[in-house]
Amino acid sequence: MHLITLPQPDDFEAWRDAARGLIGASVPPDDVVWQVGSQPGDLFAATAAVPPLHDPVDAGFKVPRAFLDLARNAILHRDPERFALLYTLLARLRREPGLIEDHADPLVRRLDGFAKHVRRDIHKMRAFLRFREVPEDDGSRYVAWFEPEHHIVRANAAFFVNRFASMRWSILTPEVALHWDGAALREGPGATKADTPDGDPTEEVWKTYYASIFNPARVKVGAMLKEMPRKYWKNMPETALVPELLATAQARESGMIAKARGAPGGNSEIAWEALREEAMSCTRCHLYKHATQTVFGEGPVSASIMFVGEQPGDQEDLAGHPFVGPAGQLFDRALGEAGIDRAQTYVTNAVKHFKFEPRGKRRIHAKPDGGEIEACRWWIEQEQMLVRPKVTVALGATAARSLFGKVMTISRERGRAQRLPGDGGEAWITVHPSYLLRLPDEAARTSEFTRFVEDLRLAKAAAA
Repeated sequence: MHLITLPQPDDFEAWRDAARGLIGASVPPDDVVWQVGSQPGDLFAATAAVPPLHDPVDAGFKVPRAFLDLARNAILHRDPERFALLYTLLARLRREPGLIEDHADPLVRRLDGFAKHVRRDIHKMRAFLRFREVPEDDGSRYVAWFEPEHHIVRANAAFFVNRFASMRWSILTPEVALHWDGAALREGPGATKADTPDGDPTEEVWKTYYASIFNPARVKVGAMLKEMPRKYWKNMPETALVPELLATAQARESGMIAKARGAPGGNSEIAWEALREEAMSCTRCHLYKHATQTVFGEGPVSASIMFVGEQPGDQEDLAGHPFVGPAGQLFDRALGEAGIDRAQTYVTNAVKHFKFEPRGKRRIHAKPDGGEIEACRWWIEQEQMLVRPKVTVALGATAARSLFGKVMTISRERGRAQRLPGDGGEAWITVHPSYLLRLPDEAARTSEFTRFVEDLRLAKAAAA
């Protein structure tokens, strides 16, 4: 039995040297016990020197680069079995050279999970570590406290040296401390949260600024908690403000709208302009990353009918206006035959950004999913609060789902009045104009267009 003692829990080089000697001597994984420093090892393991290093060429075994990349990260994980698991995988790779690519293998999958957790922890340290200024006789030092989940502190040191090269700083963690004086990096023993300062004047300025620019349109609570778990909040000055800012965000926006509606002269247009401006920077879902712009609703705030479509298409995305493409042209024609003046209606979409799949130079429409619809519901609710239409018309299943908060079947609900949740008023559900464009033959298009016009006439009569 071989007892291998590593000097540090994150010492990849020491593990690699030991593993190379063991694998070169064909020592089976079950005959190796790994430990760190003076921690207790296997009571029945005899202390043995690492076998002499064998030439890997003579052994007929070359370690895949992918394994080394995996091992460098996985060895930083806190699981005490990581050293043994990595050596077991190394021994299997000697017999199964392609095993590292088999991500369905339980051992590979487990170590892949270790590496993923480590990379995430590294990212968390870079994103959520906050320095506080501490005056010293020869200037200021910036001190930060962080509690990593894994052994990532030394591996992350180079990032902070490069990022804050001109600053004197200390990063304190429970296991190790890093100190940078502008020229050299040194390590120290672990610390406690009590060793860090509570705050400084700069932090107070930052909190005031953060509160003033807090934008509820950019907040997705679920995604925020996934990316920034609450455990990190206590070490970040701005996150102390987040619960209250989140709790009051919609109230502040709704209050602004209500105040504008009640202002002398009925200044709903002012509130709508503010709401539209807010939507232009919306990042509630990922669609903003690829769309050209937010396509907000249009029409008089006093409109008695609101039409809600699915999402902007290619031409709407480029123009910044709803219903201007082929489906919009068909929609205008149907409105005309139904005796509805589009200029007197409010037209918007359930989703404000264009979702598409690129195919060469073309952008092909892709249907929004439930999460994307839900992310945009807040905007629809605010538009309804401002316009207060007598009748809202859902053009298609996506619009109906947005308005009712659940999946609605057009064939079952079409042609009859519905009540929207809360005080949303009356609603009618019909097809989206793009559905008519996709019908296979002229007869079907003509028949369905006539039915669509009749739906619009019913909505007009209800709004009269």
